[in-house]
Amino acid sequence: MSKTIRLFLSIFVIAAIVLIFFLTTGANIYTDWLWFKELNFEKTFTIMFLSNFILRVLVGAIFAALIYLNLHFTKKPIINYIKIRSNNQVENLFGEERNQIFDWLNKKRLNLAYLFASLIFGFLFSSISSESWKMVLKFFNKTEFNTLDPIFNNDISFYVFSLPFYSFLREMGMVVVVISLILVGTIYMIFTGIHSVSEISSKLSSRAKKHMSILIFVFLLFKAWDYRLKMYDILFSPTGVVFGAGYTNVNADLLGYKILFVTVIFVALAVLYSLFKNNYKPLVWGIGAWILLSIVFTGVYPAFMQQYRVEPNEIKLEKEYIKNNIEMTQKAYQLDSVQTKDFEISQTELTYAELMEYETVVNNIRLQDYRPLKTTYNQIQALRQYYTFEDIDVDRYQLGDNYTQVMLGARELDQNALASQAQTWVNKTLKYTHGLGFAMSPVGKVRENGLPEFLVQDIPPISNSEHITLDNNSIYYGEKTNNYVIVNTDQTEFHYPMGSQNVFTQYEGTGGVKITNLFREAIYALKFGTLKMILSNDINDQSQIMYERNIHQRVRKAAPFLKYDSDPYLVHAEGQLYWIYDAYTTTGLYPYSQPFNRSDNYIRNSIKVVIDAYNGTLDYYLMDENDPIAVTYSKIFDDLFKSADQMPESLRQHIRYPQDLFKIQSNIYSTYHMNDPVVYYNREDVWAIPQENYQGSTIPVEPYYLMNQLPGEKEAEFTLMTPFTPANRNNMVAWMAARNDRENYGELFTYRFPKDQLVYGPSQIESRIDQESEISRMLTLWSQRGSSVIRGNLLVIPINNSVLYVEPIFLQAENGGIPEMIRVIVAHKNEIIMRGNLQEALTALLKSDKSSAVPEEEIEQVQQFTEKGQPGQAGTASEPTQPSQVEQGMGTITSTNSSELIQEANNLYQQAQQALQNGDFAAYGEIITDLGKVLNQLSRIGE
Repeated sequence: MSKTIRLFLSIFVIAAIVLIFFLTTGANIYTDWLWFKELNFEKTFTIMFLSNFILRVLVGAIFAALIYLNLHFTKKPIINYIKIRSNNQVENLFGEERNQIFDWLNKKRLNLAYLFASLIFGFLFSSISSESWKMVLKFFNKTEFNTLDPIFNNDISFYVFSLPFYSFLREMGMVVVVISLILVGTIYMIFTGIHSVSEISSKLSSRAKKHMSILIFVFLLFKAWDYRLKMYDILFSPTGVVFGAGYTNVNADLLGYKILFVTVIFVALAVLYSLFKNNYKPLVWGIGAWILLSIVFTGVYPAFMQQYRVEPNEIKLEKEYIKNNIEMTQKAYQLDSVQTKDFEISQTELTYAELMEYETVVNNIRLQDYRPLKTTYNQIQALRQYYTFEDIDVDRYQLGDNYTQVMLGARELDQNALASQAQTWVNKTLKYTHGLGFAMSPVGKVRENGLPEFLVQDIPPISNSEHITLDNNSIYYGEKTNNYVIVNTDQTEFHYPMGSQNVFTQYEGTGGVKITNLFREAIYALKFGTLKMILSNDINDQSQIMYERNIHQRVRKAAPFLKYDSDPYLVHAEGQLYWIYDAYTTTGLYPYSQPFNRSDNYIRNSIKVVIDAYNGTLDYYLMDENDPIAVTYSKIFDDLFKSADQMPESLRQHIRYPQDLFKIQSNIYSTYHMNDPVVYYNREDVWAIPQENYQGSTIPVEPYYLMNQLPGEKEAEFTLMTPFTPANRNNMVAWMAARNDRENYGELFTYRFPKDQLVYGPSQIESRIDQESEISRMLTLWSQRGSSVIRGNLLVIPINNSVLYVEPIFLQAENGGIPEMIRVIVAHKNEIIMRGNLQEALTALLKSDKSSAVPEEEIEQVQQFTEKGQPGQAGTASEPTQPSQVEQGMGTITSTNSSELIQEANNLYQQAQQALQNGDFAAYGEIITDLGKVLNQLSRIGE
């Protein structure tokens, strides 16, 4: 093969690779622009794309220009070497192969080589700034916090917006200077024949010395700037008694940075002095002083002060700085506005009549746990294998006169659950495009069989409440919508199953990008890597392609500069379905504030995102205009954010205080409720999040939504709360609540219990439940032979100067049965009661003069069954037989023969276990009732 053909093929391959790269990159950029345009966010896309692109080009161009400029000054020794290398008496610096390069090299080609190398370096280092566009835009649009740090008296905006920008410039400057210094130093040393350090002074030309001295001088100026910026780092020191500047930081580290700043300036001047005066003594002395002072003031002196000055007098010296940490941390997490009140515990017993005065609270005590309820929904409301409930959410709805807390989940379509033979491109792209409707159940109502009572259920969705209208419940955008789909095609879409037939539909919304021509078909075919889009005859010029439909990806693509909650929730409003997604602004640059993770120490839930489940529209509502970071973003992306006033009232009624934020705040507040620096230092009143029992494991109590009537308020309201216990203790010391409703949204309260009274904590109630012999025996019996007991959330309900504890008990067959609520445990002060439902439990707890933990008939059943009725025990029949003289229908038992009754008990026990294994809990309950009758008859015979 000739050289010409090889050259042609090489050029062709390179051109093809470059073309494919630009086509795929261009297709992604163009389709992203179409996606943003569909949402009316073109300006947001343009700002993000161009700011990133321009910044990278600018950084790359500056790097390339500076490196080329420095390389340009090194041409002379190389050209001189090329000119004289033909002289045989000149020492040859390179081997024969490398010398062949210089036969080809000339001044023009050297310029091209330098230009190419500079561009390569510029391109490589431009990628350093790929995420820096956010920082640059925030710097130029910064908003004041109107809060000063206590050491330097700078507004907090300086640290959040300006300091990162200055650090970015300093870092970029130092990098380009160091790289230039390495490159030119290497060239000068090689082409002047320097083989050792001692030859530098004699062989290095004056031009080279000046060049390198100037680079060193510039580097030292950047280093001095580095020390100046490090002075502010003491505000984020993690090494003291608290996060932030402590006594040693302010009086030793800060002094050290000031001294080193002056020292480096002196060394930089000494470099220039030695260059022009040819006197290196000031430079040598300066470098020596710099090294010595660095050792002393970055290590020795701070350690000496900490050990011999601070530690013997730590409380006295650190008191001021502890106070700074407390105040700034509380401001960073909005804990400075927490209202603290005393919760007086009544000395008298709570009566049933008093409790019923809080009817809304009682009716909305959450008897359903979202974890087993998700399984229940999927078992009895998914109805087809390709439907799934990805999550169960908690919310509240005004249903006529009733303010009702509910649990609901979206019935989404999971394309991966389609039968394997149905996993075709047509089905997944054109046919099976959306989920359908939702299921909703009130938290406080359970059927007799332990299953939830539904307000909305089935396919097609049926509303059991006149206050919930179902207009359009198709879900094209959700948590399981991971694949792109094309709607408005010549294919009709699967809507829902109806008996042995299917109902089909056509999309009538605005979601998706219209595929108006062949060009767009080709672009999307390239993006998704399939020719079927072009070859399909079903796609027409009215078809719409929906992609980035998963709401988790959707919100992050539209606004990647925000952080998002882990739990978006479904809302039904005016017959439509929406998702509400909480978004946060965070930073790790709030002085003195204690971090809640490795990088952040400030957080605000300033933005609520509403996603239309049918059309996919995104609305970013700015809920907190006092958050400087959110306001800064709204300045940058003025087409993205809407004011809170623009949120429809039907949606505004459903905004929730997010659990993720509340978890962070409650964890921080467990320590930072202590305002006295001395109390904080001694950790005299540290709180902790209590523990509870769930499926045999001990886990922290999660914050939970609760319909409650706060002390002093006239109406029940939707709150988010968490209890606190003292550190290393289990009794409850306080509880914290966040309000959710209307004008009270976002208010935080802490109610402290009296220190001279014992208020049981969740783990103590759990222990007392375990120690209650009757309850423990019942739970053990239920957990045998193919079934498992699930203890739901233990709810702490402060009400009427009393504390009520409620824990639902669920039973689930181990072979995948439906979790059903079979009992409710309630506790108040020293009384613990377990009954079949909440009403019975509350009645037994508060109405009766003396109630046992478990009904007497159930205790007798357990006792008799344990002593006599277990198959295989001595004195019992090991094989069940059919009853011949036992009548059950109306609860009448006529047999008086103990052996026959024992046989019947064995038989019923076997039937009950079989019902459990089959997941038939309704039958299980009926059989247990019959078993109780048999055991009661046995006990009477014994008497």
